[in-house]
Amino acid sequence: MRFKILLLIPVFCMGFTFSNNDYPIDGYDSTGIKRLKRLQLIEEGTLDGTKVLKGATKSIQDIRLNLPTVPPYDLEAMFQPDPALQKKLNGLFPNLDESYSVTLMDITEGKPTRFAKRQETRQFQPGSVGKIAVAVGLFNELNKIYPYSFEKRRELMKTRSVKAGPWGVFDEHTVPFYDIETQKLVKRQVAQPDVFTLFEWVDHMLSVSNNGAAAIVWREAILMNIFGKDYSTLTQEQADEYFKTTPKSVLMDLQLEVVNAPLRQLGIGEDEWRLGTMFTRGASGIIPGKGGSTGSPLGMMKFLVALERGVVIDYLSSLEIKRLMYMTDRRIRYAANKSLDEAAVYFKSGSLYSCDKDKGGDCGKYKGNVKNFMNSVAIVEQPDGTTYLVTLMTNVLSRNSNTDHNMLAGKIDKLIREL
Repeated sequence: MRFKILLLIPVFCMGFTFSNNDYPIDGYDSTGIKRLKRLQLIEEGTLDGTKVLKGATKSIQDIRLNLPTVPPYDLEAMFQPDPALQKKLNGLFPNLDESYSVTLMDITEGKPTRFAKRQETRQFQPGSVGKIAVAVGLFNELNKIYPYSFEKRRELMKTRSVKAGPWGVFDEHTVPFYDIETQKLVKRQVAQPDVFTLFEWVDHMLSVSNNGAAAIVWREAILMNIFGKDYSTLTQEQADEYFKTTPKSVLMDLQLEVVNAPLRQLGIGEDEWRLGTMFTRGASGIIPGKGGSTGSPLGMMKFLVALERGVVIDYLSSLEIKRLMYMTDRRIRYAANKSLDEAAVYFKSGSLYSCDKDKGGDCGKYKGNVKNFMNSVAIVEQPDGTTYLVTLMTNVLSRNSNTDHNMLAGKIDKLIREL
Protein backbone atom coordinates (compact mmCIF):
# COMPACT_ATOMS: atom_id res chain seq x y z
CA MET A 1 0.00 0.00 0.00
CA ARG A 2 1.23 3.45 -0.84
CA PHE A 3 1.91 5.84 2.04
CA LYS A 4 0.69 9.43 2.08
CA ILE A 5 3.09 12.26 2.74
CA LEU A 6 1.08 15.31 3.62
CA LEU A 7 2.18 18.70 2.30
CA LEU A 8 2.80 19.95 5.85
CA ILE A 9 5.45 17.33 6.55
CA PRO A 10 8.09 18.29 3.94
CA VAL A 11 7.17 21.96 4.20
CA PHE A 12 7.62 21.98 8.00
CA CYS A 13 10.87 20.10 7.85
CA MET A 14 12.32 22.54 5.34
CA GLY A 15 11.24 25.56 7.32
CA PHE A 16 8.59 26.77 4.86
CA THR A 17 5.01 27.78 5.63
CA PHE A 18 2.07 28.62 3.41
CA SER A 19 -1.05 30.63 4.18
CA ASN A 20 -4.56 29.34 3.60
CA ASN A 21 -4.98 31.91 0.83
CA ASP A 22 -2.85 30.13 -1.71
CA TYR A 23 -2.79 28.77 -5.25
CA PRO A 24 -4.78 27.88 -7.29
CA ILE A 25 -8.13 29.78 -7.28
CA ASP A 26 -7.44 31.10 -3.79
CA GLY A 27 -3.91 31.99 -4.78
CA TYR A 28 -3.79 35.66 -5.72
CA ASP A 29 -2.20 36.80 -2.46
CA SER A 30 0.73 34.41 -2.75
CA THR A 31 1.27 34.43 -6.52
CA GLY A 32 0.04 37.79 -7.77
CA ILE A 33 -1.74 36.09 -10.69
CA LYS A 34 -4.58 38.54 -11.15
CA ARG A 35 -6.94 36.25 -13.06
CA LEU A 36 -7.09 34.06 -9.95
CA LYS A 37 -8.42 37.00 -7.93
CA ARG A 38 -11.26 37.33 -10.42
CA LEU A 39 -12.08 33.62 -10.17
CA GLN A 40 -12.02 33.83 -6.40
CA LEU A 41 -14.46 36.75 -6.39
CA ILE A 42 -16.78 34.86 -8.75
CA GLU A 43 -16.68 31.77 -6.53
CA GLU A 44 -17.44 33.93 -3.48
CA GLY A 45 -20.42 35.46 -5.29
CA THR A 46 -19.14 39.04 -5.08
CA LEU A 47 -18.51 39.31 -8.83
CA ASP A 48 -20.72 38.24 -11.70
CA GLY A 49 -19.22 35.66 -13.99
CA THR A 50 -19.22 32.01 -14.96
CA LYS A 51 -18.09 29.72 -12.17
CA VAL A 52 -15.53 27.05 -12.95
CA LEU A 53 -16.36 23.34 -13.00
CA LYS A 54 -16.59 21.57 -9.66
CA GLY A 55 -13.37 19.72 -10.43
CA ALA A 56 -11.52 23.03 -10.81
CA THR A 57 -12.33 24.36 -7.34
CA LYS A 58 -9.60 22.66 -5.33
CA SER A 59 -7.64 24.73 -2.84
CA ILE A 60 -3.96 24.45 -1.98
CA GLN A 61 -4.96 22.25 0.93
CA ASP A 62 -6.37 19.69 -1.50
CA ILE A 63 -3.50 19.42 -3.99
CA ARG A 64 -0.75 16.94 -3.20
CA LEU A 65 1.67 14.66 -4.96
CA ASN A 66 0.46 11.09 -5.34
CA LEU A 67 3.78 9.20 -5.51
CA PRO A 68 6.03 10.63 -2.78
CA THR A 69 9.59 9.32 -2.73
CA VAL A 70 9.05 7.30 0.44
CA PRO A 71 8.88 4.36 0.12
CA PRO A 72 11.16 3.94 -2.91
CA TYR A 73 9.53 2.73 -6.10
CA ASP A 74 10.76 0.11 -8.53
CA LEU A 75 10.44 2.28 -11.64
CA GLU A 76 11.27 -0.56 -14.00
CA ALA A 77 8.45 -2.64 -12.53
CA MET A 78 6.06 0.32 -12.68
CA PHE A 79 6.48 0.49 -16.46
CA GLN A 80 5.74 -3.19 -17.05
CA PRO A 81 2.28 -3.63 -18.64
CA ASP A 82 -0.47 -5.03 -16.46
CA PRO A 83 -2.21 -7.78 -18.50
CA ALA A 84 -5.77 -6.79 -17.57
CA LEU A 85 -5.25 -3.07 -18.13
CA GLN A 86 -3.33 -3.71 -21.35
CA LYS A 87 -6.15 -5.86 -22.73
CA LYS A 88 -8.70 -3.14 -21.94
CA LEU A 89 -6.56 -0.43 -23.53
CA ASN A 90 -6.01 -2.50 -26.69
CA GLY A 91 -9.78 -2.85 -26.92
CA LEU A 92 -10.11 0.90 -27.47
CA PHE A 93 -8.21 0.57 -30.76
CA PRO A 94 -9.73 -2.44 -32.54
CA ASN A 95 -8.39 -1.37 -35.92
CA LEU A 96 -4.86 -0.80 -34.54
CA ASP A 97 -4.66 2.59 -36.24
CA GLU A 98 -1.02 3.71 -36.13
CA SER A 99 -2.11 7.33 -35.79
CA TYR A 100 -2.71 6.87 -32.04
CA SER A 101 -0.07 6.36 -29.35
CA VAL A 102 -0.81 6.29 -25.64
CA THR A 103 0.48 5.39 -22.19
CA LEU A 104 -1.75 4.93 -19.16
CA MET A 105 -0.87 4.43 -15.49
CA ASP A 106 -3.35 3.79 -12.69
CA ILE A 107 -1.90 5.13 -9.42
CA THR A 108 -5.08 4.94 -7.31
CA GLU A 109 -4.09 4.80 -3.66
CA GLY A 110 -4.54 1.46 -1.99
CA LYS A 111 -4.29 -0.45 -5.27
CA PRO A 112 -1.27 -1.83 -7.14
CA THR A 113 0.17 0.56 -9.70
CA ARG A 114 -0.84 -0.61 -13.18
CA PHE A 115 0.56 0.43 -16.56
CA ALA A 116 -0.49 -0.04 -20.19
CA LYS A 117 0.96 1.28 -23.43
CA ARG A 118 0.46 1.48 -27.17
CA GLN A 119 3.21 2.60 -29.58
CA GLU A 120 4.70 4.32 -26.57
CA THR A 121 8.10 5.13 -28.13
CA ARG A 122 6.75 6.61 -31.35
CA GLN A 123 7.95 10.19 -31.82
CA PHE A 124 5.63 13.13 -32.40
CA GLN A 125 6.09 16.88 -32.60
CA PRO A 126 5.07 17.83 -29.03
CA GLY A 127 3.61 21.24 -29.86
CA SER A 128 2.47 23.15 -26.82
CA VAL A 129 2.92 20.18 -24.48
CA GLY A 130 6.58 21.21 -24.69
CA LYS A 131 5.74 24.30 -22.63
CA ILE A 132 5.83 22.10 -19.54
CA ALA A 133 9.54 21.61 -20.19
CA VAL A 134 9.97 25.40 -20.31
CA ALA A 135 8.35 25.65 -16.87
CA VAL A 136 10.71 22.95 -15.59
CA GLY A 137 13.68 24.85 -17.01
CA LEU A 138 12.60 28.01 -15.20
CA PHE A 139 12.18 26.23 -11.87
CA ASN A 140 15.56 24.59 -12.34
CA GLU A 141 17.24 27.98 -12.75
CA LEU A 142 15.33 29.39 -9.77
CA ASN A 143 16.68 26.51 -7.70
CA LYS A 144 20.23 27.39 -8.74
CA ILE A 145 19.76 30.99 -7.60
CA TYR A 146 18.08 30.12 -4.29
CA PRO A 147 18.94 26.47 -3.55
CA TYR A 148 17.92 26.64 0.11
CA SER A 149 14.83 28.82 -0.02
CA PHE A 150 11.75 27.94 -1.99
CA GLU A 151 10.02 31.01 -0.57
CA LYS A 152 12.62 33.26 -2.20
CA ARG A 153 12.02 31.52 -5.51
CA ARG A 154 8.28 32.14 -5.19
CA GLU A 155 8.85 35.73 -4.14
CA LEU A 156 11.02 36.38 -7.21
CA MET A 157 8.32 34.92 -9.45
CA LYS A 158 5.70 37.10 -7.79
CA THR A 159 7.61 40.39 -7.77
CA ARG A 160 9.82 40.23 -10.88
CA SER A 161 8.02 41.94 -13.79
CA VAL A 162 9.36 41.71 -17.34
CA LYS A 163 8.31 43.17 -20.68
CA ALA A 164 7.26 41.04 -23.63
CA GLY A 165 9.33 42.81 -26.30
CA PRO A 166 9.65 41.10 -29.69
CA TRP A 167 9.70 37.68 -28.00
CA GLY A 168 6.00 37.75 -27.22
CA VAL A 169 4.45 38.67 -30.56
CA PHE A 170 2.97 36.83 -33.55
CA ASP A 171 0.71 34.51 -31.56
CA GLU A 172 -3.06 34.24 -31.98
CA HIS A 173 -3.70 33.00 -28.43
CA THR A 174 -5.11 35.74 -26.21
CA VAL A 175 -4.26 36.31 -22.54
CA PRO A 176 -6.41 37.83 -19.77
CA PHE A 177 -5.77 41.41 -18.61
CA TYR A 178 -7.69 41.86 -15.36
CA ASP A 179 -7.81 45.17 -13.52
CA ILE A 180 -8.40 44.46 -9.84
CA GLU A 181 -9.53 48.00 -9.05
CA THR A 182 -12.10 48.32 -11.82
CA GLN A 183 -12.80 44.55 -11.99
CA LYS A 184 -12.68 44.75 -15.77
CA LEU A 185 -11.44 41.82 -17.83
CA VAL A 186 -10.03 42.14 -21.36
CA LYS A 187 -8.61 39.29 -23.41
CA ARG A 188 -6.26 40.12 -26.27
CA GLN A 189 -3.02 39.09 -27.92
CA VAL A 190 0.27 39.98 -26.31
CA ALA A 191 1.90 43.19 -27.55
CA GLN A 192 5.55 44.19 -27.19
CA PRO A 193 4.97 46.78 -24.40
CA ASP A 194 3.01 44.34 -22.19
CA VAL A 195 4.44 43.66 -18.74
CA PHE A 196 3.58 40.76 -16.41
CA THR A 197 5.26 39.07 -13.47
CA LEU A 198 7.08 35.77 -13.95
CA PHE A 199 4.22 33.96 -12.23
CA GLU A 200 1.73 35.51 -14.65
CA TRP A 201 3.82 34.75 -17.73
CA VAL A 202 4.07 31.09 -16.63
CA ASP A 203 0.33 31.05 -16.01
CA HIS A 204 -0.35 32.50 -19.48
CA MET A 205 1.96 29.86 -20.94
CA LEU A 206 0.15 26.94 -19.30
CA SER A 207 -3.45 28.01 -18.68
CA VAL A 208 -4.16 29.47 -22.13
CA SER A 209 -1.09 28.07 -23.92
CA ASN A 210 0.16 31.45 -25.10
CA ASN A 211 3.21 31.00 -27.34
CA GLY A 212 4.59 34.44 -26.60
CA ALA A 213 4.48 33.76 -22.87
CA ALA A 214 6.39 30.51 -23.44
CA ALA A 215 9.13 32.34 -25.34
CA ILE A 216 9.35 34.96 -22.59
CA VAL A 217 9.60 32.36 -19.82
CA TRP A 218 12.28 30.54 -21.84
CA ARG A 219 14.12 33.85 -22.26
CA GLU A 220 14.04 34.53 -18.52
CA ALA A 221 15.38 31.03 -17.77
CA ILE A 222 18.33 31.78 -20.05
CA LEU A 223 18.97 35.09 -18.28
CA MET A 224 18.83 33.38 -14.88
CA ASN A 225 21.37 30.86 -16.10
CA ILE A 226 23.77 33.61 -17.17
CA PHE A 227 23.34 36.22 -14.45
CA GLY A 228 22.55 34.03 -11.44
CA LYS A 229 21.76 36.05 -8.30
CA ASP A 230 22.25 39.28 -10.24
CA TYR A 231 19.16 38.36 -12.26
CA SER A 232 16.82 39.93 -9.69
CA THR A 233 18.24 43.40 -10.43
CA LEU A 234 18.87 42.89 -14.15
CA THR A 235 17.63 45.83 -16.22
CA GLN A 236 15.83 45.65 -19.54
CA GLU A 237 18.80 47.36 -21.18
CA GLN A 238 21.26 44.80 -19.80
CA ALA A 239 19.09 41.90 -20.94
CA ASP A 240 18.70 43.36 -24.43
CA GLU A 241 22.43 43.99 -24.66
CA TYR A 242 23.21 40.41 -23.71
CA PHE A 243 21.11 38.95 -26.50
CA LYS A 244 22.38 41.54 -28.95
CA THR A 245 26.10 40.95 -28.32
CA THR A 246 26.23 37.20 -27.60
CA PRO A 247 27.01 35.02 -30.66
CA LYS A 248 23.95 33.21 -31.94
CA SER A 249 25.80 29.89 -31.80
CA VAL A 250 26.23 30.35 -28.05
CA LEU A 251 22.59 31.34 -27.61
CA MET A 252 21.39 28.35 -29.65
CA ASP A 253 23.25 25.91 -27.42
CA LEU A 254 22.17 27.69 -24.26
CA GLN A 255 18.49 27.68 -25.14
CA LEU A 256 18.65 23.90 -25.52
CA GLU A 257 20.58 23.41 -22.30
CA VAL A 258 18.19 25.25 -19.99
CA VAL A 259 15.07 23.32 -21.03
CA ASN A 260 16.48 19.91 -21.96
CA ALA A 261 19.09 19.25 -19.27
CA PRO A 262 16.46 18.96 -16.49
CA LEU A 263 14.63 16.31 -18.56
CA ARG A 264 17.83 14.29 -18.94
CA GLN A 265 18.31 14.42 -15.18
CA LEU A 266 14.95 12.65 -14.87
CA GLY A 267 16.08 9.83 -17.16
CA ILE A 268 14.08 11.09 -20.15
CA GLY A 269 16.10 10.44 -23.30
CA GLU A 270 16.75 12.93 -26.09
CA ASP A 271 14.44 11.07 -28.46
CA GLU A 272 11.79 10.71 -25.76
CA TRP A 273 11.36 14.46 -25.25
CA ARG A 274 13.36 17.47 -26.32
CA LEU A 275 12.76 21.06 -27.39
CA GLY A 276 14.73 22.71 -30.15
CA THR A 277 12.87 25.84 -31.23
CA MET A 278 11.17 28.69 -29.42
CA PHE A 279 7.44 29.21 -29.79
CA THR A 280 7.23 32.52 -31.69
CA ARG A 281 8.79 33.96 -34.82
CA GLY A 282 9.84 36.96 -32.78
CA ALA A 283 11.85 34.77 -30.42
CA SER A 284 13.31 32.44 -33.05
CA GLY A 285 14.45 35.52 -34.95
CA ILE A 286 16.68 36.33 -31.97
CA ILE A 287 17.70 32.73 -31.16
CA PRO A 288 17.30 30.35 -34.10
CA GLY A 289 16.18 26.81 -33.41
CA LYS A 290 18.51 23.84 -33.43
CA GLY A 291 17.81 20.12 -33.70
CA GLY A 292 14.04 20.26 -33.76
CA SER A 293 11.52 19.23 -31.12
CA THR A 294 10.16 15.76 -30.50
CA GLY A 295 8.35 13.76 -27.87
CA SER A 296 6.89 10.36 -27.16
CA PRO A 297 4.11 9.13 -24.90
CA LEU A 298 6.64 7.16 -22.85
CA GLY A 299 8.93 10.16 -22.34
CA MET A 300 6.04 12.28 -21.16
CA MET A 301 4.73 9.53 -18.89
CA LYS A 302 8.18 9.38 -17.30
CA PHE A 303 7.81 13.08 -16.58
CA LEU A 304 4.36 12.71 -14.99
CA VAL A 305 5.63 9.91 -12.75
CA ALA A 306 8.63 12.03 -11.74
CA LEU A 307 6.32 14.96 -11.00
CA GLU A 308 4.09 12.85 -8.77
CA ARG A 309 7.16 11.45 -7.00
CA GLY A 310 8.33 15.00 -6.24
CA VAL A 311 11.69 14.68 -7.99
CA VAL A 312 11.25 17.31 -10.71
CA ILE A 313 13.91 19.67 -9.31
CA ASP A 314 12.67 19.03 -5.75
CA TYR A 315 9.46 18.29 -3.87
CA LEU A 316 8.17 21.86 -3.65
CA SER A 317 9.04 22.67 -7.27
CA SER A 318 7.16 19.54 -8.37
CA LEU A 319 4.17 20.58 -6.31
CA GLU A 320 4.21 24.14 -7.69
CA ILE A 321 4.42 22.90 -11.29
CA LYS A 322 1.50 20.57 -10.63
CA ARG A 323 -0.52 23.52 -9.28
CA LEU A 324 0.26 25.52 -12.39
CA MET A 325 -1.00 22.62 -14.52
CA TYR A 326 -4.30 22.52 -12.61
CA MET A 327 -7.06 23.43 -15.03
CA THR A 328 -8.90 26.46 -13.64
CA ASP A 329 -9.31 27.96 -17.11
CA ARG A 330 -11.53 26.59 -19.87
CA ARG A 331 -10.96 22.87 -20.40
CA ILE A 332 -10.32 21.74 -23.96
CA ARG A 333 -9.82 18.55 -25.95
CA TYR A 334 -9.10 15.58 -23.67
CA ALA A 335 -9.82 17.57 -20.49
CA ALA A 336 -13.23 18.72 -21.75
CA ASN A 337 -14.93 15.32 -21.53
CA LYS A 338 -18.01 15.41 -19.29
CA SER A 339 -16.82 12.43 -17.26
CA LEU A 340 -14.02 14.65 -15.91
CA ASP A 341 -16.22 17.59 -14.84
CA GLU A 342 -15.97 16.73 -11.14
CA ALA A 343 -12.38 15.49 -11.38
CA ALA A 344 -9.28 17.53 -10.69
CA VAL A 345 -7.38 17.61 -13.99
CA TYR A 346 -3.75 18.69 -14.30
CA PHE A 347 -3.38 19.06 -18.02
CA LYS A 348 -1.56 20.34 -21.06
CA SER A 349 -2.51 20.01 -24.69
CA GLY A 350 -0.58 20.81 -27.85
CA SER A 351 -0.99 20.69 -31.60
CA LEU A 352 0.84 21.36 -34.85
CA TYR A 353 -0.52 20.95 -38.36
CA SER A 354 0.45 21.73 -41.96
CA CYS A 355 -1.35 21.59 -45.28
CA ASP A 356 -0.57 20.88 -48.91
CA LYS A 357 -3.48 21.85 -51.15
CA ASP A 358 -2.11 19.70 -53.95
CA LYS A 359 -2.11 16.56 -51.81
CA GLY A 360 -5.86 16.15 -51.62
CA GLY A 361 -8.09 15.47 -48.68
CA ASP A 362 -9.69 17.88 -46.26
CA CYS A 363 -7.27 20.44 -44.86
CA GLY A 364 -7.57 23.41 -42.52
CA LYS A 365 -7.02 24.52 -38.94
CA TYR A 366 -6.24 21.42 -36.83
CA LYS A 367 -6.96 19.32 -39.93
CA GLY A 368 -3.59 19.15 -41.66
CA ASN A 369 -3.16 16.70 -44.52
CA VAL A 370 0.67 16.64 -44.29
CA LYS A 371 0.94 16.47 -40.50
CA ASN A 372 -1.72 16.93 -37.88
CA PHE A 373 -0.25 16.39 -34.44
CA MET A 374 -2.46 16.69 -31.37
CA ASN A 375 -1.18 15.72 -27.94
CA SER A 376 -2.60 15.58 -24.43
CA VAL A 377 -0.98 14.83 -21.08
CA ALA A 378 -3.14 14.64 -17.98
CA ILE A 379 -3.24 13.70 -14.33
CA VAL A 380 -6.83 12.86 -13.38
CA GLU A 381 -8.05 12.69 -9.77
CA GLN A 382 -11.70 11.63 -9.43
CA PRO A 383 -13.70 12.39 -6.26
CA ASP A 384 -13.96 8.64 -5.51
CA GLY A 385 -10.16 8.43 -5.25
CA THR A 386 -9.52 7.01 -8.72
CA THR A 387 -6.24 8.55 -9.88
CA TYR A 388 -4.39 7.96 -13.12
CA LEU A 389 -1.89 9.44 -15.56
CA VAL A 390 -2.35 9.46 -19.31
CA THR A 391 -0.35 10.66 -22.31
CA LEU A 392 -2.02 10.61 -25.71
CA MET A 393 -0.29 11.63 -28.95
CA THR A 394 -1.96 11.46 -32.36
CA ASN A 395 -1.32 12.31 -35.99
CA VAL A 396 -4.69 11.80 -37.65
CA LEU A 397 -4.58 13.50 -41.05
CA SER A 398 -7.37 15.70 -42.44
CA ARG A 399 -9.50 15.55 -39.30
CA ASN A 400 -9.66 17.64 -36.15
CA SER A 401 -8.65 15.15 -33.45
CA ASN A 402 -10.31 17.19 -30.74
CA THR A 403 -13.32 14.88 -30.85
CA ASP A 404 -11.09 11.80 -30.72
CA HIS A 405 -9.25 13.04 -27.63
CA ASN A 406 -12.50 13.95 -25.92
CA MET A 407 -14.06 10.58 -26.68
CA LEU A 408 -10.98 8.65 -25.56
CA ALA A 409 -10.93 10.59 -22.28
CA GLY A 410 -14.39 9.26 -21.45
CA LYS A 411 -13.53 5.71 -22.49
CA ILE A 412 -10.25 5.68 -20.56
CA ASP A 413 -11.93 7.05 -17.44
CA LYS A 414 -14.60 4.37 -17.63
CA LEU A 415 -11.99 1.68 -18.27
CA ILE A 416 -9.93 2.64 -15.23
CA ARG A 417 -12.90 2.93 -12.90
CA GLU A 418 -14.42 -0.39 -14.01
CA LEU A 419 -11.16 -2.19 -13.30
